[in-house]
Amino acid sequence: MTEGNFVDYVKAFVTSGNGGKGSVHLHREKYITKGGPDGGDGGRGGHIIIRGNSNLWTLVTYKFKKHFKAGHGEHGSKNRSTGADGQDIYMDVPLGTVVKDAETNDIIFEITENGEEKIVAEGGMGGRGNWHFKTSTNQTPRYAQPGIPGQERGIILELKVLADVGLVGFPNAGKSTLLSVITSAKPKIADYEFTTLKPNLGIVEYRDFQSFVMADIPGIIEGAAEGKGLGHYFLRHIERNATLLFLIPADSNDITKEYEILLDELRRYNPELIDKQRIIAISKSDMLDDELMGEMKTILDKELNVPYMFISSVAQKGIQELKDMLWKLLSE
Repeated sequence: MTEGNFVDYVKAFVTSGNGGKGSVHLHREKYITKGGPDGGDGGRGGHIIIRGNSNLWTLVTYKFKKHFKAGHGEHGSKNRSTGADGQDIYMDVPLGTVVKDAETNDIIFEITENGEEKIVAEGGMGGRGNWHFKTSTNQTPRYAQPGIPGQERGIILELKVLADVGLVGFPNAGKSTLLSVITSAKPKIADYEFTTLKPNLGIVEYRDFQSFVMADIPGIIEGAAEGKGLGHYFLRHIERNATLLFLIPADSNDITKEYEILLDELRRYNPELIDKQRIIAISKSDMLDDELMGEMKTILDKELNVPYMFISSVAQKGIQELKDMLWKLLSE
């Protein structure tokens, strides 16, 4: 998936179909001059239906097409014939898509299963024909119900990527490089901040043909929860990850402090994120000699209360051990 094709937030305007009118008709047939009312019902208006599709990873389909309108129900006719229902419109979305009301920002529902269908705008009911209204005192009613109008509403489609492991770190921590090494993904890598502008997904192949999904989330900076930088816009993707992998470079001035800043940003965005399993990978460790690494371990053992390990994406150091630890956490 190219970066430009990853769309995780769109607004759309949907209109369901109007219900058809009921028919006002009196039965006329040879030898039956007064057959009575036989006007049929109007058809139901078409629904706008959101449908989950496990083959999709992005909302790019709705990047340019913003308006969706279902078909109107047809009117009833003679011989109690019911009008045809209006055509339903299906909007296929990736799993993990949250549908919100554009005016109130309230969550309407969420799509989490393949083939799951939920109506976001219900079509209007068709009107009843005049044969419904005949009574002993009103044997030839000359009225029928009009169809109920459809609904119009603005909606927001917001995708929260479904991944087993989410990479969390400051810009230039080496997240994209790790993803390119540990998976077959090809994210954009450069030596300046905010190289990653969209989340990247990759499948990590493990032993015995097993695998899990890893997501590279754009870099978080201090104050991201208040809207600084790019990270705040993508923090919602971390909500879907089972395990959080904090990536901190070995040349950081203070590894523990950097970890605490990242953890605090997640806490301020959503306190429930703190309950997720966490592991720290200290990247770029190929620049450390054994003596310096030993000193760092002594300090980190005292200061950190989560598992950590030293890795180097470039030198392929500690990559398999990292896979083993992640798989163990995911299996738990």
